[in-house]
Amino acid sequence: MDIKKYAGKAISALCTLMVLAQAPAQAEQSLEQAADDPTASLMSLQLSDWYTQSYHNIDNESANNFVLRSAMPFKIGEQSHIMRITAPIITSSPFQDSGLSDITLFDLATFDKDWGRWAVGAVALLPTGGEHRGAEKWGIGPAIGFVVHESHLLWGLFNQNIFTIAGEDNREDINVSILQPLLSLSIGKGWSMGVSEMTATYDWEQGEWSNLPLGFKVAKLHKFGKLPVQFSAQYEYNFADSALSTPEATVRLTAKLIFPSIL
Repeated sequence: MDIKKYAGKAISALCTLMVLAQAPAQAEQSLEQAADDPTASLMSLQLSDWYTQSYHNIDNESANNFVLRSAMPFKIGEQSHIMRITAPIITSSPFQDSGLSDITLFDLATFDKDWGRWAVGAVALLPTGGEHRGAEKWGIGPAIGFVVHESHLLWGLFNQNIFTIAGEDNREDINVSILQPLLSLSIGKGWSMGVSEMTATYDWEQGEWSNLPLGFKVAKLHKFGKLPVQFSAQYEYNFADSALSTPEATVRLTAKLIFPSIL
């Protein structure tokens, strides 16, 4: 499979969807801080390379994913929403073929408060990876979270839950709960630092944590003309080590394009 060709088509499709979305931005929140806020009304396209340096219980194996993530704010009546689509493309793996893996998407209704913002909605798993790159299960569940805005500090917590509703009977169900802490400190001149994505995942089928990460992130916001782009680097170590194919150490490099049409 031609990964570059596939990625190019996926980027074009996401950009087309994003042009169709419209919503006002939060004027009181700085762009630097909003770039790290998953509830901010910012249209963005995130291009990431996720390199898994090592796996638990397996020697001398690594993997790489190219991840597309788009955020599209919109309104239903007077209610603000954020829709996010995450499409991982496997470029190398000791366990799976190369190509598009399962897509996840969520839609959050957001509510502004004096202290920040809270959100509630739903998350869904789409079995786009097929037999060799995905779970072959359809999943859906509730999502809720909050983000607190302070002068130079952003912090919060999100919970997502995915439960199998359909799929291939011979594949294991996907029933998981995900906790993601948020912490980002703006340190001036477009720089920020904080925790990595750190999606702690509890697997209800196995009765254990399948992902217990600890990591950090450094980011820099830069404008190319009128186009703001946030560059970031993350390192993460996963302390959940019982499963054979569990990533141990992961590095993520990201460019997040923020489209100025709604800023």
